[in-house]
Amino acid sequence: MSIFSEMDAASPRLAPRSPVYAYRMRWKRRRLLLRSLRRRRDLHRLDVDPARIAAAPILAFATLRNERARLPHFLDHHRALGVGHFLIVDNDSDDGTADFLCGQTDVSLWRAADSYKRARFGVDWLTCLQLRFGNGKWCLTLDADELLILPGGRDLCRLTAHLDATGREAFGALMLDLFPRGPVNDGTFATGDDPRDHLPWFDAVGYRARRHAVFDNLWIQGGPRDRVFFVDQPERAPTLNKTPLVKWRRSFAYVTSTHQALPLRLNRVFEPGRPTGVLLHSKFLPDIAVKSAEELHRRQHFENAALYTRYHESLIAGVDLWHPGATRYEGPEQLESLGLMSSGDWR
Repeated sequence: MSIFSEMDAASPRLAPRSPVYAYRMRWKRRRLLLRSLRRRRDLHRLDVDPARIAAAPILAFATLRNERARLPHFLDHHRALGVGHFLIVDNDSDDGTADFLCGQTDVSLWRAADSYKRARFGVDWLTCLQLRFGNGKWCLTLDADELLILPGGRDLCRLTAHLDATGREAFGALMLDLFPRGPVNDGTFATGDDPRDHLPWFDAVGYRARRHAVFDNLWIQGGPRDRVFFVDQPERAPTLNKTPLVKWRRSFAYVTSTHQALPLRLNRVFEPGRPTGVLLHSKFLPDIAVKSAEELHRRQHFENAALYTRYHESLIAGVDLWHPGATRYEGPEQLESLGLMSSGDWR
């Protein structure tokens, strides 16, 4: 059992909600879906293959900008896991991202030049694609700086077969920040490199969780960003619980990235007995200084951008996230032994 399953079991569920609450949640979900449909005009097809999308049992969805260096390894990693086709929205990249993706036969590509923030940080765009192409399929929603790791080093085909057999519609994962030893802006990262070779460290302990007051899911925080940047405001630390894999239905909607979803049952992914995974987060590659400087100018990634000014300034300056208690990444078995993910009843 993972430490988060134990936290989930120890955290009391909210009392049964009133019919009024259930009604409000239904309307919230419908509003999110309508909002997403209104953003469909933002999407412009660049290279889309409906036949290949229809033939793939497992789809991956991502919104990204200027991720040319990460993409070769990102695609190869998730191909090896079993993703059959990638549906990607490029938010006006200028580093060759679109040209590279148009050359990939298992990628369908759309361009959106509009505001990432106004599109709910890309969620509205991806919801449009999930409504059109994802119904009845297992849909994996990721950022380009995330690598999904499954317990036992197994693949998505085996996982989704287990989830289908056990009547589950969703799979949860902890977002685990990787970091280097030394200033985050030191060194180089070549196109196609494995981020784990550059970011070999993570925090194995120091995580906390509580029940979300609205969505009734396990709300997990901790890790190096919490430890370094949010000591005085821990409630503002990044949310680390995600539900990246869902057997999609047209009535489903993500609320905040993949941290929460509707209907509420999709959020119950850390319960005892359930398998869980890890999303290795490679945010802190050497290009973080350039990306942080751009974000200070664009202010597209946070609701309260002013709150994160000091955070981005520290990254530009080359903050060192390493500490003596850091753990070196060794593989999926290590993460499972540490309780950061679990096979649950998946045997």
